[in-house]
Amino acid sequence: MRREIYNEDHEAFRETVRAFIETQIVPVYDEWLENGIVPRDFYLKVGELGLFGIEVPEEYGGAGIDSYKFEAVVTEEMARAGVSLGGSAAHIPLCLPYLLKHANEEQKQRWLPGMASGETMFAIAMTEPGTGSDLAGMRTTAKLTDDGTHYVLNGAKTFITGGVNADRVIVCARTSAPSESDRRFGITLLVVDTKTKGFEIGRKLDKLGLRTSDTAELAFTDVLVPVEDLLGEENQGFYYLGQHLPRERLSIAVGAYAQAVAAIRFAKDYTLERNVFGKPVAAFQNTKFELAACQAQADAMEAVVDRALEAYDRKELSAADAASAKLFCTEAAADIIDRCLQLHGGYGYMNEYPIARLYADNRVNRIYGGTSEVMRSIIAKNMGL
Repeated sequence: MRREIYNEDHEAFRETVRAFIETQIVPVYDEWLENGIVPRDFYLKVGELGLFGIEVPEEYGGAGIDSYKFEAVVTEEMARAGVSLGGSAAHIPLCLPYLLKHANEEQKQRWLPGMASGETMFAIAMTEPGTGSDLAGMRTTAKLTDDGTHYVLNGAKTFITGGVNADRVIVCARTSAPSESDRRFGITLLVVDTKTKGFEIGRKLDKLGLRTSDTAELAFTDVLVPVEDLLGEENQGFYYLGQHLPRERLSIAVGAYAQAVAAIRFAKDYTLERNVFGKPVAAFQNTKFELAACQAQADAMEAVVDRALEAYDRKELSAADAASAKLFCTEAAADIIDRCLQLHGGYGYMNEYPIARLYADNRVNRIYGGTSEVMRSIIAKNMGL
């Protein structure tokens, strides 16, 4: 079936992105994998192409397009080529909405132009060691100085995507104790300059997959953050997180769908070329049935993703909708990718084949952005259960 969510502008953009990937990323991707990070200056090329500025308003150097669909095209094309832009997955998909909605005019003028150009890379720091999905249990603190000019930030974060290359990090910290009736009260968002004294980048974490993504531990020791870098209002950070988590979960659903489609393509191409017992692997009935079943699942994923993308652009994507899309797409993608790897036989287990890297990269989809178990809880609550 023909997809109806994309128009001629999207497809022209897709051609540009595909050419950029083939000429600028694919030739150096093995080097990125070996180093476990995307070179910081490469993001300037991405910014120059305009990929970071699509949703940034024109007055701050972007294209001013209020739609997530162009970002979805980028995700699909990266998966198609078996590559990624590493830690920048947090830069626009996760961080931009916070600045657009909660930053004041002076902050937007300071931060958004660099965000669009790639000169100022952003990350967001929510998770802490020992808290996992329980964001209300965070212990990082930010205390206002006696003269009221700075917050003193202390604590630690972990699993921070883009944490090594980031120039600014949106840090979630407690400025007040939780109230008796609401343990989520008291969390505040601060946009912290990573060059500030006391801000330390710890280990770049050694992950199973997403090898080009600079996932880091961060530590804060008496970091002085100017009050001018407070994002939104004090003590309202948890509620801001709740507003923007649906977009993060949508982005994961889109990525899972794109990975599943890529896996089917990799398996189809491999089984057509690989001969066993005197004929292509694709000629066997089992191969045909496996790929057909995978394609049917991917078609269902496409319907879910496209409906969610349309709802998001209409500002109608609810927390339960996003949780449902993430749960279904990440679980289905895991099944598809596993079956496609099986069709590669022993070669599917070799990292030189994109299906192997895809298998490892995909696994975290059911964990980050809220585990599958958390998604089920959100959906069940929405059902009145």
